[in-house]
Amino acid sequence: MSAATVAVVVPAHDEEHLLPTALAALARAARHPDLAAVRVLTVVVADACRDRTAAVARDAGALVVGTDCRNPGRARAAGVQHALERCLTRPSALWIATTDADSVAPSGWLAHQLAHAREGWQAVVGTVTLPPSSPLAAPHLALYERTRPPTGTPWLHPHVHGANLGFAADAYLDVGGFPPLTTGEDRALVHALERRGHRVLRTAACPVLTSPRLHPRAYGGFGHFLSRLARTTDV
Repeated sequence: MSAATVAVVVPAHDEEHLLPTALAALARAARHPDLAAVRVLTVVVADACRDRTAAVARDAGALVVGTDCRNPGRARAAGVQHALERCLTRPSALWIATTDADSVAPSGWLAHQLAHAREGWQAVVGTVTLPPSSPLAAPHLALYERTRPPTGTPWLHPHVHGANLGFAADAYLDVGGFPPLTTGEDRALVHALERRGHRVLRTAACPVLTSPRLHPRAYGGFGHFLSRLARTTDV
C-alpha cells in the first residue's frame, strides 16, 4: 500500500509523567525525511484518567479521545475509530501504528513500518527492549534478553506488543478491529489478521524502548510478564 496518512494510537491511563517523552519521540519519528509527503497524526486515548494525561496530550498537539473503560482493547479500538473519522481518507490509504504511553519509539519507527507497507505487508509486528536502568536484577535482565529475537531477525519471532505494532486500516476493518479484551488484544488482532490471510511481517529490526515497571497495570500483559520474571529464582 501507499499510505497518504499515518495515525498513531496511544492508549494512556494516568500517564502524565511518561507521556511527554513518548509523544516527543513520536514527533521526531513523524519528521523523518521518508515521511515528507505523508500526513501524520497522533491520537491519545485518555482512559479513566484522574491526572493531566489529556491536557499533556493536547499541549503536545495530539488529538484526545476520552474513555472510561479501563480496557486496553476498547481503548485502542476507540483510538483507531477516531483516527478513521478524522483522517478523511479511504482506509486503503491509511496506516495505523500503535504504541504505549510508557514507550519510546526510535526516530525511524514510522518510516520502517511504511517501507514495509509499500512492499505489500499489511501488518508489521515489532519487538520491545528495556532500558539499561531496568529495575530487573542483572541475571533476570539477561534472562529477559534471551527471550528476545536478535535485532535484525528478518521474519519470525513469537512476540506481539501493542507498543510496537502497525497495520493497514482496511485489513484492520476486515477482521473486526481490536477485540474488547483487558489484555491480549494486540495478540488477538494479529492472529485474526493471520487467519484471514493478510500479510503479517514479524521483525525485530526496529525495537521500541518500553517501561520496565514491575507493578503491572494489566494481568497477563508485558508488565505482568516482567513481574513474574523478577520473581524467578532459577536464573
